[in-house]
Amino acid sequence: MAGWGDPKESSLIGKHVQRLSGPGKVTGKAKYTYDVNLPGMLYGRILRSHVPRGILTAINLENTRSVSGVKAVIALIKEGDQIRYEGQEIAAVAAETSDIAEDAIRAIQFDYDELEFVVDLEGARRDDAPQIRDWEKNQSKPRIDDRGDLEVGFAQSDVIVEATYSTQVQTHTCLEPHGHVAKWDGDHLTVWASTQAVFGTRRDFANHFKIPEDQVRVITEHMGGGFGSKFGPGVEGTTVARLAKEAKAPVKLMLTRKAEHLVAGNRPSMTQHVKAGATKDGKLMAYDLVGYGSAGNGGGAGFTGPYVYNIPNYRTEKFSVATNTGGARAFRAPGHPQGAFAMDSLMDEIAEKLGIDPLEIRQKNDDNQIRQDEYVLGAKEIGWHRRRKIPGSDKGIKKRGIGMGSGQWGGGGGKGTKARVSIHADGTIEAVTGTQDLGTGIRTVIAIIVADELGLQPHHISVKIGDTAPGLPSGGSGGSQTTASVAPVIKTAAVTAKNSFFEYLAEQIDQSPQDLVAKGGKILTKSGEEMSWQQATAHLGMDTITEEGHWAEDLREGGAAGTQFAEVEVDTETGHVTVIKIVAVQDCGLILNRLTTESQINGGVVGGLSYALLENRIMDPQTGRMINSNLIDYKIAGPTEIPEIKAIAFDTDQKVTGIGEPATIPTAGAIANAVYNAIGVRIRSLPITPDKVLTTLAEKGKA
Repeated sequence: MAGWGDPKESSLIGKHVQRLSGPGKVTGKAKYTYDVNLPGMLYGRILRSHVPRGILTAINLENTRSVSGVKAVIALIKEGDQIRYEGQEIAAVAAETSDIAEDAIRAIQFDYDELEFVVDLEGARRDDAPQIRDWEKNQSKPRIDDRGDLEVGFAQSDVIVEATYSTQVQTHTCLEPHGHVAKWDGDHLTVWASTQAVFGTRRDFANHFKIPEDQVRVITEHMGGGFGSKFGPGVEGTTVARLAKEAKAPVKLMLTRKAEHLVAGNRPSMTQHVKAGATKDGKLMAYDLVGYGSAGNGGGAGFTGPYVYNIPNYRTEKFSVATNTGGARAFRAPGHPQGAFAMDSLMDEIAEKLGIDPLEIRQKNDDNQIRQDEYVLGAKEIGWHRRRKIPGSDKGIKKRGIGMGSGQWGGGGGKGTKARVSIHADGTIEAVTGTQDLGTGIRTVIAIIVADELGLQPHHISVKIGDTAPGLPSGGSGGSQTTASVAPVIKTAAVTAKNSFFEYLAEQIDQSPQDLVAKGGKILTKSGEEMSWQQATAHLGMDTITEEGHWAEDLREGGAAGTQFAEVEVDTETGHVTVIKIVAVQDCGLILNRLTTESQINGGVVGGLSYALLENRIMDPQTGRMINSNLIDYKIAGPTEIPEIKAIAFDTDQKVTGIGEPATIPTAGAIANAVYNAIGVRIRSLPITPDKVLTTLAEKGKA
């Protein structure tokens, strides 16, 4: 049976290993979808609605067809269809240059009857709001969950806190825009896609065009992030394939930055009204929540709550609210950052009302032993003893504060991946599977696993991923599932290939397979003989050792606990919040590559900081348009906002889990609590912007 063994005895597992893709990325050799340029390739562009709601009454494509350089024009909706949000796709063109394509979409003639719309969450819930879908008052049927006896819980509580917390809509803004290059060869389709799921995207294309899946090939050599927004082709993907079919030529279509904001998905908003009770010694007893959010015109605005901490009696009622805005898509730890921000703010408010240390109240209500240990590590690293007992008591204009937050994620992987490892006579080794690398480093992790098993180095392994052609499927890279799903299958493939090679070699050199060891680029025998790896594989002659792996449940685990501590400085004259330091203690299970693990923690923290302080989709209620659909007015954390980050990878050295998402969950709550500790007034809505800080301070002054 394959096992991970003791990582302390490995020169690779759990160590800092440079990414295999690093040189290609810094030299420009790595190919992203945007970099794919085929002979005779055309450029696609989509005409989008500039109104949030209406009925298409007319569309005429003939003038556009006659534009010089235009090779294909297609309608994406028909007369009588409803427009439901700004940016909705109306028609598309393919032309010889991107400039011609841009001019061509302006030549498309269309008309519509405008309808009443609503783009803000609270406005959609009003009695006089336009009914924009088949939900009463634009609200989905509530999902109700309960446990214990809420009335008894509140009766047993010595203190009760009631508060309303809210979070904004955060758009995806992937570094690499959504996009595809599509090419038809008869009835066979090849697509170069920026996707998190090459096999899932292949299936979607096949279903759309009603062709067998084996007639579709999807390739993703490298991609610049997805965060949950790139699981399928989307409208832009099926559109570029349709254009390529009509034009009888390859077509590239990448979304514009504006379109990325409008239609490429977002993290839904959240508003929750919560009432919670606790005993005088800090034990949580009751929790009552009514909450909602908007995921655009559809459902899916879910969030966690109660979260992390043990509450014996609770009732929650959650529902989605429809608005005339672009739809949500899964976004790094869907629903968790919203819920964690609210829960950790609430925990601090209860602690203050009881006169209990916020760290102590968490320790009293958290059943997770790993996180209990993380609390101790994180508190020591941030210097929790420095935290001011009286919030806002720091002297001077710039005030400092310390806060904390917690998170929990699954990330345990699952069945479905197929992989093979091949050993060739010239000493080369191939590891092939149908997963894809979002930029998280799975290519390097695969090489580490195989190299560790064969006594080699990662650069000796040729890793082939991101292509459906080999016919070795794997699931989409989301939910922090990739490493935990792929690693066990790669491990078993490597072990089986090594054992088969040892059996072959042992017969050739008159040894027992059990007496052979692969180490340091050599094959060693029990009798003390040794040969180089190439000398050993040369015995294969014309043969190749190829073995497939299998799912091994005992090599992976789910449940990744984490906690974070934040120190901030707040300028009380400008309202600006500067994050000084984040300590992120994250359960990582068995770490395969410490370098990319720490990188994921750092990235999660930066994303959480950006969510806490900056990012916010702003809709104009009068026009129904997003007014900051660019990267100037839509603020994202950059180098000047990134603080010192202390990533503490809390590795259990047991089984593999995923950590792509959990590290972004606690950040906003930790920052919000640190801001309160600094200025002594609570900001219960994200993002925590200077205007909110100044307004809250002014209200405190009036009080």
